[in-house]
Amino acid sequence: MAAAQNVMEAEAEKPVAPVAPTVDLGQVNLPPAQTWNRLRANGIDLTVPQLSRKGDVYFALPRLFDRVECGMGQAVTDWVTSQAADSTYVEVKAHTRRTEPIVVAIDADAGQVADAGVMVRTGAEATIVVAVRGGAEAATTSGALVRVIAEAGSHVRLVEVVGVGAAQQHLESVGIDADDDAVVEVSQYLLGGGTVADGLAVNLAGDRARLDLTTHYYAGGHDRLDINHVARQRGHSTRAQIRESGVLDGAAEKSLRATIDLVHGSDGSVGNEAETVLVTGDDVVNKTMPVILCDEENVQGNHGATIGSASPEQLDYLCDRGLSRREAEELFVRAIFEHAIINAPTAEAHAVAVAQAERVLGTEVAHDFDDAAALVDGEASLDTEASLDPSCPEEE
Repeated sequence: MAAAQNVMEAEAEKPVAPVAPTVDLGQVNLPPAQTWNRLRANGIDLTVPQLSRKGDVYFALPRLFDRVECGMGQAVTDWVTSQAADSTYVEVKAHTRRTEPIVVAIDADAGQVADAGVMVRTGAEATIVVAVRGGAEAATTSGALVRVIAEAGSHVRLVEVVGVGAAQQHLESVGIDADDDAVVEVSQYLLGGGTVADGLAVNLAGDRARLDLTTHYYAGGHDRLDINHVARQRGHSTRAQIRESGVLDGAAEKSLRATIDLVHGSDGSVGNEAETVLVTGDDVVNKTMPVILCDEENVQGNHGATIGSASPEQLDYLCDRGLSRREAEELFVRAIFEHAIINAPTAEAHAVAVAQAERVLGTEVAHDFDDAAALVDGEASLDTEASLDPSCPEEE
């Protein structure tokens, strides 16, 4: 009893870490046109920490970025700018190609929040990488706000790789403005975590501006994934191609809102959106809400979703070759992580994809993918060296 009393007294004397105050953001990640109220598919309610930055010196982005619409909405924009210790501004000069990617790396375990703005000038080319890595057991909230202005004739590639722990929450809000003939390519890999909310808004303001968006996602266990995609097509003859696909397992909950907005004046524009969802868990909750808004006559808009499980024929084919049903279904999950690892453009993004693959699929499988990625890189390097080697004659 005396020993137990001493332990209790020692525990009582330990300093208690202060609990950060929180603020309710209300519903965020809202689509431009709300519908399906009964199904509660219009947004997600989030509570986030609210730390005081009193006395800190914060360098804000140029005011030009204030007009960029972001996918998660103004409430999240205000929260990030109030919580980020500083902002990052990068400008890519006109008619140049930036070979080094612009990296926004987020440590979710530390509850890091980042605010970044990228200006890609006329005719320039740049790659932006957002890498969010977590996995600690502690409940933390992290956030990233990325705003991009793509001037006329520029080419922007954005790659997002997000993987956090089961107790963690991450908010990612992106906004891109594209001028005449600008090309925007977005690749998203949302690889699981307690709560991941991702919003992307692309404003195709210029004539002939283009968006090519591809999203790969996985949610398992009790993960909650919320996605909001908005493509505003304002210029003449704009193009928006949106493709989403993912696997839901266990008791995961996923909501995806994809809106193509063909604004008045966007004549000649075409927008396509399609999602494929594979359900492998008995308690999965999936909400898919594709919407096309149209205020112009000479336009084309298409959307659709395919939701279901692997077909009996596919499963029988794989089971006949020695796989169990569960192993067969896991092949689809492996494909998502393998794609993320092989196509990671930076070390930060690669580390996120490998770490999350280890948590979901195990270390051995994750490093099989890693070896495959190294092989692909090695072959590309050999091809490059051969093409530059003067001793290798060119083909006639």
